[in-house]
Amino acid sequence: MADQFEVGDKVRLKSGGPVMTVNSLRTRRDSDQPQEYLCKWFAGKKLHSGYFADHSLEVVADDDPEDA
Repeated sequence: MADQFEVGDKVRLKSGGPVMTVNSLRTRRDSDQPQEYLCKWFAGKKLHSGYFADHSLEVVADDDPEDA
């Protein structure tokens, strides 16, 4: 399965939330589990990070008005 996102891509959860940057990919050895992406984002001045399944993310366009 090809990687859906690349390191540096701007993404957001399909359910909404802040714009995040893909930092790395973690591939599960068990083929029943989806690939996960380590994403980072800021909430104010605090840096946060978390792993998200590929099917839960969508790319954020460079001209997205919510990408501030």
